[in-house]
Amino acid sequence: MNQIVFLQLVNPFKDKVFRLAKRLLISTEEAEDASQEILVKLWSKKETLNTYNNVEALAMTMTKNYCLDQLKSKRASNLTLVHSNYTDREPRLDQKVEDNNSLEWVEKIMSQLPEQQQILIQLRDVEQYEFDEISKIVNMNETAIRVALSRARKKIRESMLNTHQYGIR
Repeated sequence: MNQIVFLQLVNPFKDKVFRLAKRLLISTEEAEDASQEILVKLWSKKETLNTYNNVEALAMTMTKNYCLDQLKSKRASNLTLVHSNYTDREPRLDQKVEDNNSLEWVEKIMSQLPEQQQILIQLRDVEQYEFDEISKIVNMNETAIRVALSRARKKIRESMLNTHQYGIR
């Protein structure tokens, strides 16, 4: 596999790799480093990539594992799980203040979810992966994924309702 073929293979999902890394690591720089590391690892496997059914799922699994290793390592002792993917974006002019508040609350709530639930929400609700693809990435059965997602969404929904009801009183 030459460089052009490799780039054609990884270009469709390299941004997803970055977004997952960004979801799991605090800084954009750490996410960029993680993405670069995954691409280097994929490049080193370039001769055997055609044996994989889904190279994107492989890359996402590698990204998840790499980021979790970074979070556990001594060198990453100052990192925490955080949902800050969209805090770097400039808000649209027509976006309402209430929407910004709600998004901030959802981000805060998501940052308090267990690590596994954060990963599942990122993969399913943000990246729009199918359950069978998520199953391969996180090495869980689809039923367990559905249950974990349901619990995470319920926790987010309840926290949002409590927040807004509190604001009304």
